Amino acid sequence: MNDAIDRPIGVFDSGFGGLTVLRSLVEQLPNEDFVYLGDTARAPYGPRSIAQVREFALEGLDHLMERDVKALVIACNSASSAVLRDARERYDVPVTEVILPAASRAIAATRNGRIGVVATESTINSASYDDAFAVADILLTTQACPRFVEFVEAGITGGDELLAVAEEYLAPIKKAQCDTLILGCTHYPLLAGVIGYVLGNGVTLVSSAEACAQSTYSQLTQANLLRHQPREALRAFLTTGNADDFQGIGRRLLGGFVTNATKVTIDKENAHV
Repeated sequence: MNDAIDRPIGVFDSGFGGLTVLRSLVEQLPNEDFVYLGDTARAPYGPRSIAQVREFALEGLDHLMERDVKALVIACNSASSAVLRDARERYDVPVTEVILPAASRAIAATRNGRIGVVATESTINSASYDDAFAVADILLTTQACPRFVEFVEAGITGGDELLAVAEEYLAPIKKAQCDTLILGCTHYPLLAGVIGYVLGNGVTLVSSAEACAQSTYSQLTQANLLRHQPREALRAFLTTGNADDFQGIGRRLLGGFVTNATKVTIDKENAHV
């Protein structure tokens, strides 16, 4: 087990949104090495069927396991919805996802028992958040917000068009008088400004990225896999799409956080490059 401590943590996402999870992971686990894999060639996952998302996500997670990671983070709500149970049965390392940690934080935050979730169509259709709140006395309102991803990846976080779209998407959340909103897609924390503006200060925004990072910390601690000594940690960025495009969009979204992206091929042979 001690040798396993030195291995990196694998982070999987359909594209770029999971970079917000990775940023939270780096903040909370500064001594850990990370390998991030974004399946940008087949993104977005949101409009796809659960079966197809499951197939793609397992290919990505298999690829990360081939790189000898000590833990897996499914940094994508659509993928988490599709493969969480499979992943925990399939892999012999700790597996963290973004749905249950966000639901737990929202339950702790709400004052009136009315919680909203904004997410992709795939996540909403999977009813994963409905399942996550099934044992709680919560009135849940869910809303698909497909265009939010388009705005984020275009680098647009403000302006009249985005504000109008946000007003439309968030109207059911306001009507339901939710006092807590889960940003149920890892792209959405980058739109927290406009979402908070539309909903007002009385609504608590729960980032699935931050909740996932805290859950990962807990799992690594429980498994005795956490690095404690300060060190210069390493980060590797892999993409199934164009590496230059990945690095460019990553830098536009998160500044200099993304460096040296490499294109990989995910196939039955799990080829690395």
